[in-house]
Amino acid sequence: MTENSTVDVLISGAGAAGLTLAIELARRGVSFRLIEQLNDPFRGSRGKGIQPRSQEVFEDLGILDRIVALGGAYPRQREYRDDGSFSESDAVVLGEPTPAEPYHLPLMVPQFLTEGVMRERLLELGHRPEFASELIGFEQDEAGVTARLKGTSGEETIRVRWLVGADGGRSFVRHALDIGFPGKTLGVRAIVADVILTGLDRDAWHRFGDGDMQRQIAVCPLAGTDLFQIQGPIPLEGEVDLSAAGLAALVKERTGRNDIEVQSVSWASAFHMNARLADRYRLGRVFLVGDAAHTHPPTGGQGLNTGVQDAYNLGWKLAATAAGAPDALLDSYEEERRPVAAAMLGLATHLLDAMKRGDMRRGRDVHQLDIGYPSSSFALEKPERSTGLLAGDRAPDAPLRGVAGQPTRLFELFKGPHWTLLGYEAEQAAVPSRPGLHIHRIGRRGDLIDDGGHFHDAYGLTSGDWVLVRPDGHVGAIIASAHAWALEAYLANVGLAA
Repeated sequence: MTENSTVDVLISGAGAAGLTLAIELARRGVSFRLIEQLNDPFRGSRGKGIQPRSQEVFEDLGILDRIVALGGAYPRQREYRDDGSFSESDAVVLGEPTPAEPYHLPLMVPQFLTEGVMRERLLELGHRPEFASELIGFEQDEAGVTARLKGTSGEETIRVRWLVGADGGRSFVRHALDIGFPGKTLGVRAIVADVILTGLDRDAWHRFGDGDMQRQIAVCPLAGTDLFQIQGPIPLEGEVDLSAAGLAALVKERTGRNDIEVQSVSWASAFHMNARLADRYRLGRVFLVGDAAHTHPPTGGQGLNTGVQDAYNLGWKLAATAAGAPDALLDSYEEERRPVAAAMLGLATHLLDAMKRGDMRRGRDVHQLDIGYPSSSFALEKPERSTGLLAGDRAPDAPLRGVAGQPTRLFELFKGPHWTLLGYEAEQAAVPSRPGLHIHRIGRRGDLIDDGGHFHDAYGLTSGDWVLVRPDGHVGAIIASAHAWALEAYLANVGLAA
C-alpha cells in the first residue's frame, strides 16, 4: 500500500455531476482527484435531456456549443392507434427565446456524448478521470479525510481536505456515512435500451400503447447517433431479456408490427423507479451530489440536470473555502440545493403519473429556469424587496453595448469563476476593486449601455442600486446606494475581503 500527498478534494464518481465539479475546481486551480470505479466511461443514454438552465451552466463552463453540435431538438411525438393510424404532437411546449432567457427548449443529447464533451473540457484544463479506481474506505477528522483507494496498481491511502460522493444512487459514500435515504419505490419497473433497429424513421418519437402500462412502449431516435432508445414499463418481477432478440420480441408484442427489427444492443438496463432524498448533503468534510443525494424517476429529464447544478453550486464554494472563506459558506450547499431536489422529486413523480395516463407533454416546469435560493443565508437585500428580481434568483441575461461600441451580453460578463458587481446609473464604485470581483457600471458615465432597456426590465433596479452576481449565476445581493456599506461584510463572508 502506498500513501500519497494531500490534495484538496477527492471526487468519487466521474459521471456528469463529478465531471462538473472537477471542471469547476480545475478552472479555479483547486487540487483534486476524480476517481471512477468503472473500467471505462459510461456508455448509455440514461440522461438525455439538457434543460435550458443546464445549457446556461454549460455556456459558462465553455462547452455549450460542442454539446449543441452533438445533439439536437426533441422530435415530435407520433402516437400510434391500434388500427395503425397515428397523430403527432410536440413533446415540449414550444416558445421563443427572450433577452432574459436565451435558451428556451430542452436539448436531446445522450448522456455518453454529454460526458464525453465534459471529459474533453477537463482534459483542456489539465486533468482526467482515473478509471478502475475505487473508494474502499475513509475516515474523517477535524482537519481532513483519509481515504483508501483500490486501483489497477493496488491499494493506496490519500489525505484530502474534502471528499465528495458523486457515486450514484447506490452511493458507497452515503452508505459509509450512514445517511438516511428515505422515499419510496414508485411501483414502476422499466427498461431503457440503446439499439440499432430498422423499420422506423428518425423524424419522430414513436409511441405505442400510451396510457396502458401493460402495453406501452416508446422508440425514440437518439440525436447525434445512429441509435434508437427503447423505453417501456415491464412487470415488477421476473427476468427480462435485454438481448437484441428479446427486445425485438417485446417491440413486436407491444406494437403488433413485424417490420421493426432490432439489429444490435449498445446498452440496456432494467430498473425500478424510485423517489428518494438523502437526509443530509453534508457530514463534516464529506458531501453528496447528484444521484448519491437524490434519485428521481426519469420522467421530465430532471436527474442529470439537478446533479450538474448540485456540483455547480458546490464547486465555487469549495474553492472559496480552500482559499480562506468561512466554513459557513459550505453549509449553504445543503441549505440551497436540498429543497430544490425535494421539489424536483415531486415534479418528476407528478410527471410519472401523467405518463401513466399517456400525457407526455412537458412545459416550463421542467426547464429549471425558475429555481432560486431566496431563503439562503447568502441572499441579501438592502432594503428588502417584495416584487421583481430577488436575491437568490437566477440572474437574467440581457444584451448590452460597451461604450466603445461593441455588443455584449450579461452572460458574457458573468462567464468564468469570478463574482460580478453591476451598478445601475451609479455615480461611483460601491466597493474597491479586488481579485475575484469584476465591477461594471451600466448607464451614464458607466462602461456599459442598456440601449434596449432589457437590463432595466429584467432587474428592476433604480438609480444607484447595485446587484452582486455569484459565480454560479444567481443573485447574491441587491443593495441600494445608501446601504453600500453592507457589501463589504457580504464579500468578506464569501472570501472576497478587500
